[in-house]
This record gives sequence, C-alpha cells and structure tokens, in this order.
Amino acid sequence: MSEVTLLSEVDLRSCVALDLASIDAVEQAFVLLATAAVAMPPILRLDIPEHNGEVDVKTAYLPGLERFAIKVSPGFFDNPKLGLPSLNGMMMLLSARTGLLEALLLDNGYLTAVRTAAAGAVAARCLSREDSRSVALIGAGEQAALQLQALRLVRPIDEVRVWARDGQKAKAFSQALARETGLVVTPGASIDAALEGVDIAITCTPSREPLIEARHLHPGLHITAMGSDAEHKNEISPQALAAVDCYVADRLSQTRVLGELHHALAAGTVRDDLALMELGRVLAGQRLGRTDAAQVTLCDLTGTGAQDTAIANLAFERAKAAGKGFAFGR
Repeated sequence: MSEVTLLSEVDLRSCVALDLASIDAVEQAFVLLATAAVAMPPILRLDIPEHNGEVDVKTAYLPGLERFAIKVSPGFFDNPKLGLPSLNGMMMLLSARTGLLEALLLDNGYLTAVRTAAAGAVAARCLSREDSRSVALIGAGEQAALQLQALRLVRPIDEVRVWARDGQKAKAFSQALARETGLVVTPGASIDAALEGVDIAITCTPSREPLIEARHLHPGLHITAMGSDAEHKNEISPQALAAVDCYVADRLSQTRVLGELHHALAAGTVRDDLALMELGRVLAGQRLGRTDAAQVTLCDLTGTGAQDTAIANLAFERAKAAGKGFAFGR
C-alpha cells in the first residue's frame, strides 16, 4: 500500500529556508516556463467579499520533476482583528507519473512566502544592476522583510528605506529590520523620499491605487512589483509602466489580467505587442533584459503555479532526507 506523507508547518520550517537553493529552484521553474512543455492553467480565484477574503488555487506540471503541486491559498484580510493571520493555505503534492497523492504540505502559507521572496530575488538578480546597494521597500509586512532577506543573497545591499501608509508601522518595522540585519534602515517620510535615488524598489502591498508614478523613475532603477495579484490591485501607475525601458512579466497571460500590465493596457499607455517579455525567456537567453546600467527595469510578478510546484518538490525532498513528517497508508 502506498503512503501519504503529512508535513506540518513546523516540519517544513525546519528543513526549508529562504536560501540560494530555494532561489535557484524558483529560477529553474521560470526557465522551464520558457523552454519546456509546462502545463499551467489559469489561476482559479474565489472572492468572499462579505469577509474581505479571497482564495487562489494554483498548479503546474513541470517536465522533469517527479511531482506536481496543487496549492490552495486563502487570504482573509480582516483576520488580524480576530487575532488570526491574514494568509494561510496548503499544498497537495501528487505523482506526475501516476497522479497519486504523495504528500500534504500543511504549511499555512509558509512555502508561498518563501517562493514569492525567492521570485523577487530571481528578478533582481536578472534585471537589477550588479552593484545595486540601496533598496526601497514599499510595504512593511512579512513579505517586505522576506524580500530584503532574499535580495541580500544576490545583491550587496547596505541601505534600506521603508515606506508604508501607516507611518508608525513603517517606523517600528524599520527599527526591527535594523536590529535583525545590522543595516541602516530608514523609514521614509514620504514615498518620494523613500524612492529618491535608490537602486531597487520592491512593492509588496495590497494597494488599489498606484503608488509609484512616472516622476519616481530615475536612471538605473529596478522595480520588482508583486502586490498586484488581483484585478483590483495596482501599485505602478500606467504612466510609470509605459515609461520604463524594460518591462518583464512572470507570465504575460496573468499580468494581462491581474498584474500591473493589466492597468496600463486598460489605460492605453502600453500596447500589447512583441516588446512585452517574460522573465523565463530572459533567464533562458531568448530575450534581452537590462542592456545598459542607466535603463529602468520593471518585473511584474503575479505568482505562478510553476513556482509552487518547484518549492513543493524541494520541500518534500528535503523533508524526506531529514526524516520529517508523518506517513500513513491510504
């Protein structure tokens, strides 16, 4: 009788970290999207407006990997008022050969947080200047901290600026980051101050109105935008997106519907043409990303099932090697 392995968040945290191996696994998923016969259906999304909730279901089959993941990711944004986390979820890992369930990863959103931060590092490693040393974090939540952690693995960051709508939260977040990292971390009095002259900007908010405008762009800037994972979310103004030198999507079929590109297309500031490109194609050498130190680059990340399958496979292999989890028969 075949067995199913049950892995808790504690199990997964003990053997999966935000490290270069995780970043490389997510990068390989992007490359496969460009070079292999990946099967990745559109995101299934369920909105529960009465409770400020949403649920996304993502999946992908990546040729060469033994298993594929199906992820259920709820986000209920009033939960903090109830003393509960906003995000949770789980991943089901099935055999790509037989379709049999091999593992349930009850990660409560941990693996999603890791793979999202890893994707940010992949984008920065691919598109930002190698000598980038300063970053503006637009947002002061868990993902902002993880984005910085991941970014520091691929770029020599020594200056951090933070902006959030809640100034007190930005200040407390900055103080905590400074203690944890030993870096100079400054809360920005305004988004203009936070973005002025920085090498990299990372937006990770649920904003419904643009935060980065065309006036914020300056030579050499790289922007990783990851908050717009639903039609109503928007962090980059259509005018700013139209003004960048190099726009790159994680998956164009998604950013046309969910991402920052969606808003620029609707506003008519950008045309849907061959100038648009995907991160996997740049990583695979099929398209050019940044070609000049003075260019402004932008990576529009909406999150892909390919990333989930990649991180779930990595987590399962590490958990097996460490003897983690509870196995039970069908």
